[in-house]
Amino acid sequence: MSQEEFNVDFLPLIYDIIRSIERDTHESIQKPRENFDSGQKIQELKNKLQQCREHIQKLPGIDYTKEEQLRRLDALHKQLIMKRELLAKYKNMCNFDIPKI
Repeated sequence: MSQEEFNVDFLPLIYDIIRSIERDTHESIQKPRENFDSGQKIQELKNKLQQCREHIQKLPGIDYTKEEQLRRLDALHKQLIMKRELLAKYKNMCNFDIPKI
């Protein structure tokens, strides 16, 4: 699974947990000793968080320090500037007419 495909949307799960807690609280007043689904929703959130932790550890470059990441970013930025300058240089060079055979 690539980084773009990984779903890290927690808000629906959190919303479901809040609603199930409200529902469980309301139902516990009326019908004691019922099965509550808020625990199940919380476990789903824990599983989702664990999956996110595992996915983050697999991201490329996660093992670099902030300073190393900044140095690499600076080097890549310099390469980009150099390549843009070369493209502009080659674009503005005079074209040679190639005789057609």
